[in-house]
Parts: sequence; C-alpha cells; structure tokens
Amino acid sequence: MRILYKEKNGQGSQKFVPLGKERDGQRLMTSFFKRLMQPQQDPKLLRQGGLRDASQPQGTGSRKQARVRLNRDLMENMVKVRALSQNSTDLLERQIEVSGVPVAILMCEGMVNLQLFTQILVRPLTELSLENADGEAVARWVSRETVLSGDQKEFFTYDELFSFLMAGFVVLLIDGVDRGIACGMQGYSFRSVSEPSTEMNITGSREGFVEPIRVNQTMIRRRLRSPSLKFEMYPIGEKSRTDICLVYLTDTADPRMVEEVKRRLGKLSSDILLSQGYLRPYLEGQPLSPFSSVGTTERPDTLCAKINEGRIGILVDGTPFALVVPYLFEEHFQSMDDYSYRPYYGSFIRLLKYFAFLLSIFLPGGYVAITSFSPEMLPDSLLFNIAASEQQTPFSMMTEALVIHLIYEIMREAGLRLPRPVGHAVSIIGALVIGDAAVKAGIIGSSMGMVVALTALSSFVVPSLYEPAAILKFVFILVGGTWGLFGISVGFVLLLTNLCALESLGVPVMAPLSPCAPADLRDGLWRTGWKKLGSFRLRIQDLPGSGWKQQEQGGKEDE
Repeated sequence: MRILYKEKNGQGSQKFVPLGKERDGQRLMTSFFKRLMQPQQDPKLLRQGGLRDASQPQGTGSRKQARVRLNRDLMENMVKVRALSQNSTDLLERQIEVSGVPVAILMCEGMVNLQLFTQILVRPLTELSLENADGEAVARWVSRETVLSGDQKEFFTYDELFSFLMAGFVVLLIDGVDRGIACGMQGYSFRSVSEPSTEMNITGSREGFVEPIRVNQTMIRRRLRSPSLKFEMYPIGEKSRTDICLVYLTDTADPRMVEEVKRRLGKLSSDILLSQGYLRPYLEGQPLSPFSSVGTTERPDTLCAKINEGRIGILVDGTPFALVVPYLFEEHFQSMDDYSYRPYYGSFIRLLKYFAFLLSIFLPGGYVAITSFSPEMLPDSLLFNIAASEQQTPFSMMTEALVIHLIYEIMREAGLRLPRPVGHAVSIIGALVIGDAAVKAGIIGSSMGMVVALTALSSFVVPSLYEPAAILKFVFILVGGTWGLFGISVGFVLLLTNLCALESLGVPVMAPLSPCAPADLRDGLWRTGWKKLGSFRLRIQDLPGSGWKQQEQGGKEDE
C-alpha cells in the first residue's frame, strides 16, 4: 500500500509526496502521523502576514471537505478524520481487530458512558468470531444481527460522522466498508430535572425542562402518549450544529402552519445557536410591536396543553425553554393553577393579573399626568398632602418619576446578575435608598415612592410581560408629563390598535377578543368549569380572523 501526502511547494502549486516505501504497518503509521502533526506552512499566507478569510472554505477542517463520502480504506478514513478535527485532543481513537478485520472506535472525551461502552460495545466486538470474515460481514453483523445500542444509525459522510461524535455517539469505522455506524451511548453530565424557576405554581407539576433536548422530549412523551405526537429534529448553525425539534400533533396542527415554521427557521443564517432567543425574530409576526407573538414556557405540561390545541412547540438543545407558536395575548395571564382552582377563584386571579398589568404600565404616567395637568381630579386632602411633599423636591413630577424608575431598574438588574448572597444586600440597599433616604433627602416625594413600589409589585404579577411593561411605563411617563391625560388616552388607543393588528403565524394575537368569538371566551378573561371546557375542543387555526381558516374557506369556494 502506498499513501500519498498533499503539500504545497514554494510557487503555490500542489504536488503529492509519498510517505515512504515502508511495508511495515507500524513504521508506516509512525511516519504518517509525524507529517500530520507537523504540517507545512503555506508560504503565501506567511507573505500576507495575516489570517485567511474565515467565511471561505479553508484548511482540512472546512465544511466543504466534511461533506465528502467515507472511503473503504480505514487508514484513509482515519487520516481524514484527524485532519478535519485538526488533531483535537478530546477526540479519542482506538483501533481493534474484530474477527481479523481492523475496526476503529471513535468518541469524544467526557460525552460517552464508559460503563455502557465497555460492557455493551467493546466486549461483544472483541468476543466476536466469524469465519472468513471481511469488512462487510462485520458491518452486517453489527447493523442487522445484534443490538449494540438502542439508538444505532448508519452514515456515509464525514459531516455526519462529526455530527454524531459531537452528540455523544460512539462511531465505528470498519476497514473495507464505505459507511460508518454510530451507537448512542451518551453519558455527559447535565442538570437534573427540577422545579421551573420562572413559572412557579402551587398545585401543578414540579417538573421543568432541562438543557438536553432528548430529556425534554421524554417528559413530553410521558404526558402525551399518542401516536400522532411527532418530533422533527433539525440541526441549525454552521458551526454549532445545534439540534432543534419541532413538536406537534399531526391530527391537530395544520400542515401548512408546520411548513411555514420550517420555512422561517430555514432563513436563519447564524453560525451558532446557543439560545431560543436566536429563533424568535424569525418567528415574530407583523407589524412591529413591543409585545412578542412567540410564547416561551419552561413547563412540559404547559407545552403539552398548547400542542393539544394545534400549536407547534420548538425545543432547542442546550436551553430549558421551549417556544410556542402561534401564541395569544391572553395566554400571558393564564397558568396551570387556574385549572386546579374552582372556576370563580381562577377567574378572579385572571382579572387580578389584567388589573396588575395595566397598573404597571399606566400608573406612573397617569399619576404624572393628573398631578401636573388635572389636579382637580384628586380629593382635596390627598392633593394637599402631595403638594406638601413635592414642595421639598427640586425636580418636576415627570423628571422625578423618570429618575426614580430608572434607579429602580438599575437596582433590579444588579440584584439579578450578582450572586444570590450579594443580591439580598442590593435589595436592602434599594429599600433604604429609594424608600427612606431619597424621601428624607428631598429627592422624591413620599407619594412618588408609593407609586414606584406599587408599579414594581404589579410588574412581577405577569413575568412574561415584564419587558414591554418596563419600556412602556417610561413612554407613558413622557407622554403624560407632556400632554397630560389626553396623551395617555391617545397612547392607549395606539397601543390597543397595535395589539389588534399583530399576528402570530397568521393568527391574531388578540383573538378571541378581536375578532370577537363569544363561544371561545369561556377560557379567556374568565374560566368556565371543566364540564364545559372538556366538551369543547379548540384548534388555534379555527379562531376567527385566522389566515389558515380563510385560506381553507377560499379553497372550498373555488372547488
């Protein structure tokens, strides 16, 4: 056997240099790996004195070369693997003989369960004895005549080989076979299943999503034991190759809606995908709005409830949050506890959340507008107290509200980012500075401190809407301090118009309020009992104003 090594000469042209005339396998491997570990440098690159363009395929580790099919010669396959991986130290390789046939075992360090690897894979291979065996016979035995792993797949390219390796699979390359076999024996460490940190409840499940995507799939499958539940896995990201999974019910979700989600996700051009936030801009609806039309959840039971209504869930490997599309505005005010309470109390909690959300947006701006432009609307005793406290402050009401709310946001962000023991100290400092010292120093009035505290408490009642509420309260403070209650009223109308115009994957986010469907309001502002809810099956694409429903009706009329 004669192996050639490609190198460049001083003129930039390529030639093939023999790796020696040794017939002995051990000396041949030693000679080859010495050259591989000390590759010749490109004189052209040295003359330029800089790096190559990272956007172009370059070197032996480029994606263009990774799409090449495997070779039948094991030696050439191992040479290519080592070259594509740039001799990475976490790539483990071991070559053994199975019934006289050379077999290479590849894995990534720390990503494989070594106990399973030894007992289920290595022992059967080393004890295997086939008569007149060749590479195809060994590959046939591994693929069809035994079960080395529950997740066992064949592949044909180097690109697929590295995808399996990075996912924790053990890869087998057999001499004389132009394909490889991947055995799932993942054993990397991850955070155990625990209670969700963002969606707390009292009577519901305590399980929340974790980072590994397959564990999240298991939690969904345990709750929806239907053959119509479908998982579709796709890798996204040129460098990260992050797995995302579409989850939906084939007999409930609209196939056109599923294809639309795939089309939008196919537009993602980022090299890496590290969070579900990378996908949200591609799924957002029109027009532009401070409110998101894509929902997130950390609870598998919540995601199952959404999927049962015809929605599509999106899981991203490495993040404990799932995306939900389409997503309605009223769902921000719903929780799993609502369906465990009696209907009258569940409805009361929902109305309370709506009231708290409106307070978090309009209370500071309304307070500034009334005290600055319409003080006659306040009772005399309250007006005198506010006037007395504001006489000692050097700022106007609008400036005072902007500054104190900005200080609150700074302290809140500091408390979130700092370690927990230090975060408690920040909350104590915030209480002293904002609540007591600022009032005594005459920076703010005591009534403004009460407004800030009530606004902060109200914004935490609906955590999923904190981001738009935090920005909109500053907007309405400026509007109220400039144009008074008239500006607040105009801003409210514009905000409501924007919400009514916003769509989530072809479905109005304000449905079933706008367009109104009284039959669908039984689980909106209030909740009816389970006897009525259980007899009514809602599909998200059947809501009034849905583009999918209109397309279906238009198709029937054409027929």
